[in-house]
Amino acid sequence: MLGNRTLMVPTYVWIATQVMKVLINLWLDRRLDFRYLVSAGGMPSSHSALVTSLAIAVGVQEGVGSPLFAVALVFATVVMYDAAGVRQAVGVQARILNYILDDLYAQRPISEKRLRELIGHTPIQVIVGALLGAGLTLLWL
Repeated sequence: MLGNRTLMVPTYVWIATQVMKVLINLWLDRRLDFRYLVSAGGMPSSHSALVTSLAIAVGVQEGVGSPLFAVALVFATVVMYDAAGVRQAVGVQARILNYILDDLYAQRPISEKRLRELIGHTPIQVIVGALLGAGLTLLWL
């Protein structure tokens, strides 16, 4: 598997993108938070970087006219749509439910289990992730 560039380059792109999240948040928040190495959501979208990298790697290896590239491209599109659409909506709903929990908790003690709010991506995070994935893949292939 280590010799499979179509697999390894997207893996390296994903790792690089996750590390960039840590560095971006270090710069913005002035604190080092290693949870961003394994978290979903945030800038840039590592989901978008990974699937864009995979589609480009398959296109370079198999040709853009191949059925395998078509599958990779459709897969990338679905993942990016999901990251910016459905998962972003889930994050907004989690934030609203957490506000409701805060209000209820202030009134009387209840079991307070917080929902994860950083789940999806904004469209700009998806676009930046896709551009990053494309750029790094073309650089590393």
